[in-house]
Amino acid sequence: MSGAGFPSGKLPAAVLCDLLATDVPPPPELLLPPRPGEDAGVVALAGGALVVAGDPVTMTGADVGAHAVLVNANDIAVTGVRPRWFLSTILLPEGIGEEEIRALFRGMRATLDRLDIVLVGGHIEVTASVRQTVVSGHILGFAPDGVFLRTADMKPGDALLQIGPAPVEAAAVLANEVAGAEQSVAAELWQAALGALSEPGISVVEAALRAVSLGAHALHDPTEGGLSAGLHEMAEAGRLALKLDEHAVLWFEPGTALCRALNADPWGALASGALLAAFPADRAEAACRTLIEEGYQTAVIGEAVYGAGIHFADGRALPRYERDEVLRLLVQT
Repeated sequence: MSGAGFPSGKLPAAVLCDLLATDVPPPPELLLPPRPGEDAGVVALAGGALVVAGDPVTMTGADVGAHAVLVNANDIAVTGVRPRWFLSTILLPEGIGEEEIRALFRGMRATLDRLDIVLVGGHIEVTASVRQTVVSGHILGFAPDGVFLRTADMKPGDALLQIGPAPVEAAAVLANEVAGAEQSVAAELWQAALGALSEPGISVVEAALRAVSLGAHALHDPTEGGLSAGLHEMAEAGRLALKLDEHAVLWFEPGTALCRALNADPWGALASGALLAAFPADRAEAACRTLIEEGYQTAVIGEAVYGAGIHFADGRALPRYERDEVLRLLVQT
């Protein structure tokens, strides 16, 4: 896109790869440097490793403090490490009321308490630079043994599990932010979408840690760009292809209904709340059964193979959404 401006959303994958590329080797204490598809960085410390991640919430102003905690905690958990400490940079629009700010903090603190994460610092200000509240979160975890997982650790022959349906996050954002969304689907679906951040929720922390205990050796948290982007990121990080069973994919009906009613593809819509987990083939079915028995909606949806790209059984390729479908709709409204 040389000479042209970028639209809002993620940078194209090729541009990001180019920006992160360097001829300088990382210092020895940087165990996991910034790479496409990796959700966190890892720094060696005495007695273990510090896992760090940062992510803003920009597409919605609804319960944005809690939302920021959840998406950042997920980025730590997919390394197999429990998130422990949170910092937030909160940018508030001019004219915001005190009660709205207090509500943001109530939601943020309740979510931190539920996940046993401590608020350790940050920054807050009112600024003309934003039109709605923006929370940029930074979260840290500690691996006392120095052991962590990378998205790139997926191996040929691995079975790919989906834990949790999609697009839960898209359902919540569309229901809260798009005018007319309430009239576009059945009332019960709209109500379920409106509260989707809480039920079924978008945290994958416990699911990720449980998957690791059952033998998963690569995890990924699909977010912006939906399941499609998450699958492509995981395949590209491992330099592999994925054979996908589209009939096994787990969908959240309020999210898919809203997407289709608003002319968006659920494959490319915000997918926090779903987790991709690569297991050795001989452990995948047992892990899937255990996760289901423990209350996690889970399915084996694919297999990692040599090659590139994501393909269905009939040979069709899964398109990659460089721009999230939810963001596309929000920009149009």
